[in-house]
Amino acid sequence: MNSALSVNHMAWKLAEHLLSNPDFYGVKVSKSSAGATVIDAGVHTSGGFQAGLILTELCMGGCGRANIDFKSYGAMSLPSITVCTDSPAVAALGSQFAGWRIKESDGSIAIGSGPARALALKPKEIYEEIGYKDLSDKAVLTLESNILPSDMLIEKVAGVCNVKVENLLVVVAPTASIAGLVQVTGRIVEVGIHKLRTLGLSPKIIRYACGYAPIPPVCPDFEVAMARTNDAILYGGTVYCTVDYEDEAALKKIVEQAPSGTSKDYGKPFLQIFREADRDFYKIDHNLFAPATLIVNNAKTGRVFKAGKLNPDVLLQSLGF
Repeated sequence: MNSALSVNHMAWKLAEHLLSNPDFYGVKVSKSSAGATVIDAGVHTSGGFQAGLILTELCMGGCGRANIDFKSYGAMSLPSITVCTDSPAVAALGSQFAGWRIKESDGSIAIGSGPARALALKPKEIYEEIGYKDLSDKAVLTLESNILPSDMLIEKVAGVCNVKVENLLVVVAPTASIAGLVQVTGRIVEVGIHKLRTLGLSPKIIRYACGYAPIPPVCPDFEVAMARTNDAILYGGTVYCTVDYEDEAALKKIVEQAPSGTSKDYGKPFLQIFREADRDFYKIDHNLFAPATLIVNNAKTGRVFKAGKLNPDVLLQSLGF
């Protein structure tokens, strides 16, 4: 397996910005009883756009860059996050993908993402597919949560990652916080790559990828905030990839099937879809979880395939306009 890039070491360097100037970034740094470092980016602190950008890049294991600017969605311009990576498989699937279910001390399930997964190999089949494993004595985990991690969770993560507890760093941001909203919509490329993978396109043939999506307004209601981040990607997100693909007819078909608009559940705000599904994600058509638009450039031929379109009407309805 390729281990030339250490996503955990690169993420730790990014976290040092937060550690060295917590007041500037609106975060709070603490130590667990066992000695792990915990960065609160929105549970009991304000966080901010800048903290969200660092969290996004950290979640990508330092293998991508993020910035915020304004983009137009119909008649409305909104702050939007753009992410780019030259190591798409490692950044998106090997680090950023929220693929680690961790049991908390109260029995609840915390969803872990970020580079620590590349030490724990969660889930193992992804790392076998992309041919990557990190070799690091430090681990960086991100949690999308309204509570700070328990000592039990911290010790469990350190054990699975095979690092000393004092070499574990956990960054926490609720979905409803501004840092959380930035980093969740900053998963736009990961969502696109994951959808292409489910349609049969190997992540290893994706050379470069970038994408953008609007950052939703802050809302204190977790369910509404969660739904808005989904809609930002489903109705406002665009992903551009450069790939090496031999069979252009097959590539064209994959791209056509990739956007969220191919789903039978498409066309309504995600909050409505979620409630109609009895708040059960597994009852929602999995084809929905994709960017609104995908553009794929085949480097072998120079051709470009595009599918999908933005849907400003549903997007702005969801965001409260």
